[in-house]
Amino acid sequence: MTPNRSHNQSDRGLLITFEGPEGSGKTTLIKAIAKQIGSRGDDPLIIREPGGTMLGERIRNILLDTASTEMCPETELMLMVASRAQLVREKIRPALEAGMIILCDRFADASVAYQGFGRMLGEKTVNTMNDVALDGVEPDLTFVCLLPPEQGRARQNRHQTDRLDRETSEFHQRVYEGYQVMAASGKSRFHVIDATGKKAEMLDQALTRLRMLEHGLLKYL
Repeated sequence: MTPNRSHNQSDRGLLITFEGPEGSGKTTLIKAIAKQIGSRGDDPLIIREPGGTMLGERIRNILLDTASTEMCPETELMLMVASRAQLVREKIRPALEAGMIILCDRFADASVAYQGFGRMLGEKTVNTMNDVALDGVEPDLTFVCLLPPEQGRARQNRHQTDRLDRETSEFHQRVYEGYQVMAASGKSRFHVIDATGKKAEMLDQALTRLRMLEHGLLKYL
């Protein structure tokens, strides 16, 4: 996972995150973008949350295990943040310093949506915890793939759902509303992708926005 050596190695890397409710197609979009980047010789770092490290993957198993029915919202948030703190220090910051492109399937905004809105812990509580985990790291660009929860859940294979997938429709509606609030916040790093369309249309939307970054790592995209 090394950047193309034709690039200026003094360039800082890029952290691009992908957010959205269940079934919004973000994981498929990441693979398509990675293929585009890879076609010109670069090897992006693809990671996911929760997880992305050996420790993080063990935390992920606890978080998503359908047997973890007794988990309270605060514990869920702390486990998410613990996985994130490890990911930032073990993978993300070193990759940025090495000038790599990072494609992250969910990041800190997911906790705002899922624990802040979904679990109703509030944005302030989540942001306070996230500040510790992130230690100043922030995405350069965040794609928010918006899809109404009833459509997203209909896309899922009901035999492969995890603990969060199985939450109530009210929970998933709050998560969706959380993403809508963030997308409308006016922060320039947020870019909404219409996830109701075809995969090719989602990719076109994402590539158009990526080219606007005018970063040396993307000049051949």
